[in-house]
Amino acid sequence: MTERQKDRPWLMRTYAGHSTAEASNELYRRNLAKGQTGLSVAFDLPTQTGYDPDHILARGEVGRVGVPVSHVGDMRRLFQDIPLEQMNTSMTINATAMWLLALYQVVAEEQGADISQLQGTTQNDIVKEYLSRGTHVFPPGPSLRLTTDMITYTVAHIPKWNPINICSYHLQEAGATPVQEIAYAMSTAIAVLDAVRDSGQVPPEKFGDVVARISFFVNAGVRFVEEMCKMRAFGRIWDQVTRERYGIENAKQRRFRYGVQVNSLGLTEAQPENNVQRIVLEMLAVTLSKDARARAVQLPAWNEALGLPRPWDQQWSLRIQQVLAHESDLLEYEDIFAGSHVIEAKVAALVTDSLAEMDRIQEMGGAMAAVESGYLKSQLVSSHAERRARIESGDEKIVGVNCYESTEPNPLTADLDGSIMSVDPAVEGRVTAALRDWRDNRYQPPFNHPRPCKALEKLKEAAATDANLMEATLECARAGVTTGEWAGALREVFGEFRAPTGVSSAPVAVTAEEGTPLAVVREKVARTAEEMGSGRLRLLVGKPGLDGHSNGAEQIAVRARDAGFEVVYQGIRLTPEQIVSAALAEDVHCVGLSILSGSHAELVPDVLERLREAGAADIPVIVGGIIPNADAEELKRAGVAAVFTPKDFGITEIIGRIVDEIRKANKLDPLEVPA
Repeated sequence: MTERQKDRPWLMRTYAGHSTAEASNELYRRNLAKGQTGLSVAFDLPTQTGYDPDHILARGEVGRVGVPVSHVGDMRRLFQDIPLEQMNTSMTINATAMWLLALYQVVAEEQGADISQLQGTTQNDIVKEYLSRGTHVFPPGPSLRLTTDMITYTVAHIPKWNPINICSYHLQEAGATPVQEIAYAMSTAIAVLDAVRDSGQVPPEKFGDVVARISFFVNAGVRFVEEMCKMRAFGRIWDQVTRERYGIENAKQRRFRYGVQVNSLGLTEAQPENNVQRIVLEMLAVTLSKDARARAVQLPAWNEALGLPRPWDQQWSLRIQQVLAHESDLLEYEDIFAGSHVIEAKVAALVTDSLAEMDRIQEMGGAMAAVESGYLKSQLVSSHAERRARIESGDEKIVGVNCYESTEPNPLTADLDGSIMSVDPAVEGRVTAALRDWRDNRYQPPFNHPRPCKALEKLKEAAATDANLMEATLECARAGVTTGEWAGALREVFGEFRAPTGVSSAPVAVTAEEGTPLAVVREKVARTAEEMGSGRLRLLVGKPGLDGHSNGAEQIAVRARDAGFEVVYQGIRLTPEQIVSAALAEDVHCVGLSILSGSHAELVPDVLERLREAGAADIPVIVGGIIPNADAEELKRAGVAAVFTPKDFGITEIIGRIVDEIRKANKLDPLEVPA
């Protein structure tokens, strides 16, 4: 041990929540007992997108990727026996962030907490929802207003709370380069701070308090040196922006404060044991450098590319952090990279290139304008397509996927379906029944909530003005209003928004010169279309349900387009009925469904049944997503032509397989051209 005082470790979290509030509460208390030092709440997709569990779009999604929270009663049960005044809670919530914070505050008040002492973070970055994650609800303008109102409210009433973390994590998942990740996140922060400043809700002398509560949530990929330099570049640019654009003189208020979830995009289904060393290397990128060390870290589990991690898998990830913090000497030294000319050169290059891209965005009118024009989305789709092309060509190596593929039998996945956790399908029925019971009895003892209609009317009246919406939202929470009712009221005033897909404007990422795999598939597409007399083959790419992870669907759509297909892709959040209607209206030759949220068992059979009822059972349906083996076999028995999972990384090969299924469905002989 050196003479220097050992630094305090970062907050250690695991991202968790599933099934019901009661089950998630039990998981949180177990994790805290194991030494976790903060909570990170995962909400299910209906909660994130402002729907109650009995809404048609919520079918198959309830409790799948997080915990359903429909009203203040659910929030009470979620944090039962967890003293919120002593807790640091991160909530991954964006479009409905104001609502969830209001529920959290009301439950804290019921516990007797001093709300000024509450600590934690609401993610609340709506821009990245339009670009990558897809849980947006309202148009950009009203969404920015909700964020602004939350920031001004928390700075005044919950001063230790981080009302937003600008979230570049999902940008990297969607294909962002380090420069794009920095530039787009910083441009979002500028848009948010400008909106708060221009709202007039914060006196100029208090604006430093606003800047001090802006936090970031970033991604750490496996390219260790580049990722560590990225964090140093982030810090330098943030210091420059807050000092020069907003005149913040206090260096403490200008500090770049960030939490991190290390990369999930790079986790592989093939040889998943390799994910452990990937996770460790990614964690080191945000912990080794003291001057750019994360304030909070949550690690994915080794088996997240397979499905929902079990409590033991989450414990393993927590123990990785604890070993580094408590057994190593990492926290005993000053920054070990200070003075490195290699690091300095890389950081300087990232700063220069990021500032140039930020200037381009400002010339367009800022981040919101760049979202609405489709510029940011098309750039991400293009970058992701280039990355996938490098993997398929072997230029970018992924151990166990496109190199070193031979492997011994893996004892961790010997029982593949037992190596992940499954959510009981009956949970959705129980949650829906409990919601209906809440609606029927919220006015009765022991709840005694006032009638929610008055609170909702006040919310809509406030939304039609420029009043801060937080007080009206708190009144709704206390009145027993549901998540769907709160969001529905604001939908009436603000409308909804369908973000640009970025597919049509994405440039070609894989060339089709003679002899290349894509050229072979293009020939198959052209010959099949000619034999069918249809002009061009038409592929519908659909995303049923609430899963907003559209990266895979976009890459399939772009590559199919480049292979000669006419592609119908209408974006995210469609019902099976809408998908089948589009398939019939566009007279497509194949329907491709992309689902990563686990709702495939509910939604895919619905699409198949509707096609049969419409007399279109001959249209082949293929499915892609995180789908356990047993579920894949069940889908095939139900009539799905092919199932693709993350191990099927060759997109050109997948397009070739789609052509094969179209030929089979139309009773055409197999082509001798290999795909």
